[in-house]
Amino acid sequence: MTTDDSGAAPRDTDTTDTAAGDTSGDHVKSGGTGTHAAAHDAPATTDNPDDDTIAIRLEQLILGADRRYTPFQAARSAGVSMDLAARFWRAMGFADIGQVKALTEADVLALRRLAGLVEAGLLSEAMAVQVARSTGQTTARLADWQIDSFLEGLTEPQDTGLTRTEITYPLVELLLPELEEFLVYVWRRQLAAATGRVVQAQDDAEMIDRRLAVGFADLVGFTRLTRRLEEEELGELVEAFETTAADLVAAHGGRLIKTLGDEVLFSADDAGTAAEIGLRLIETMTHDETMPELRVGIAFGTVTTRMGDVFGTTVNLASRLTSIAPKDTVLVDEAFAEELGRTGDAPVSEADAAAAEKAAKEGADGTPPPSYRFALQPMWQRPVRGLGVVEPWLLSRRG
Repeated sequence: MTTDDSGAAPRDTDTTDTAAGDTSGDHVKSGGTGTHAAAHDAPATTDNPDDDTIAIRLEQLILGADRRYTPFQAARSAGVSMDLAARFWRAMGFADIGQVKALTEADVLALRRLAGLVEAGLLSEAMAVQVARSTGQTTARLADWQIDSFLEGLTEPQDTGLTRTEITYPLVELLLPELEEFLVYVWRRQLAAATGRVVQAQDDAEMIDRRLAVGFADLVGFTRLTRRLEEEELGELVEAFETTAADLVAAHGGRLIKTLGDEVLFSADDAGTAAEIGLRLIETMTHDETMPELRVGIAFGTVTTRMGDVFGTTVNLASRLTSIAPKDTVLVDEAFAEELGRTGDAPVSEADAAAAEKAAKEGADGTPPPSYRFALQPMWQRPVRGLGVVEPWLLSRRG
C-alpha cells in the first residue's frame, strides 16, 4: 500500500463513511504521541472558568497544538475507521469523550503513523494495539508521578505564596523540553539493552519463551503496617522499599519487572545473578531499622515474556516460594539449585564441596580448590497448590 507525501496511507472511504453513520456507539478518547497523549484525558470543564482556562492553556503548551477535531473527524483525517481509532485511543488509556471537538493535529499524526505500520505489514493490528496499550500504561504512570513529585517539591518546601494551579504552567513550561529529551534518551538506552538481549538468544523461540531466574521480594507483615502507620508514613516506606530494590536489582545486572507496593518482581538471565540480588536485598533491608523483615523466593525455568511482564509456571513457583519463606531468608526451587551447581556458583551438596576441596589439597597438579559463592540447604518437601510437591532450598552465602 502506497502513502501520500504526508505519510497517510490511503484507505477505502466506504469504511470511513460506514463508521461515520453510527457515531452513537463509537466513542473514542483523545490521544497523542508519547507522553503528550495524557493531556487530553477529557475536555476541561470545572465550576471555575479560570481553572478551565489554565487547563486549556496547559494542554496547548504540552501538545503544541489547538483542539481542532472530534474523534470522528480525527479518524477520517488519519484515513482510518472509527472502530480502529477507538481501539487505539482506548488502548492508550483515555476516557470516552463522545464527539466533542477535543483532538489535535498531533492525535491525527499519531493515529496515521500507527495505522501506517499496520498497512505496511510491519505490525499486525493486534500488535499495534499492544504498542498503544503498553506505551499508554507506562507513560501515564510516569506523567502522574512527575507532576505530583515536582509540584510537591516546589510548593511545600518553598513558601511561594502560589497555589499549585498557579505554579503548574511555569513549571511545565520550564521542565517540558528537558523531560522530553531525557525520556527519549532513557527509552533509547532501554531499547538498546532489550535488543541486545534478543540478539543473544539462542534461537527464535527463546526470544519469547526464555529460561530465566525469576524472583519475588515481599515485605513481611505489611498488612499490619497499613493499620498502624499513617498514610504518609506508609507511602514513604513503600517508596523507600521500591527505590532500594530497584537500585539493587539494576546494579547487580537484573531487571525489575514491576512493583506491587509491598512486593517487587525481578528477573535475571542466570541463577548466579539472581542469587546475588536476592541475598543483597535481604542484607540491605536487615540493616535498615525502618524496614520490616523481607522474604525472597526465586525459581529458574522457562518464562513467557509479554509487554514487559513475565508469565508461566516458573513465575508462579517463585511467588509460592516467597509466601512460604521464613523471615529474612531466600528460598529457591530445585531447578535453581541445580543451575547454581552446574555453573559452579554453589556445590550440589556440602559433602561434594568437602570432597572437592580435599582432592584439590591432596592433588599434585596444583589445581586450586573450588570457589563457591553460595551455599544451598535442602528444606522440607511440601505440597504447593497447583504445582504439586516442591522441595525448597535455603540459599545463603558460603563461608
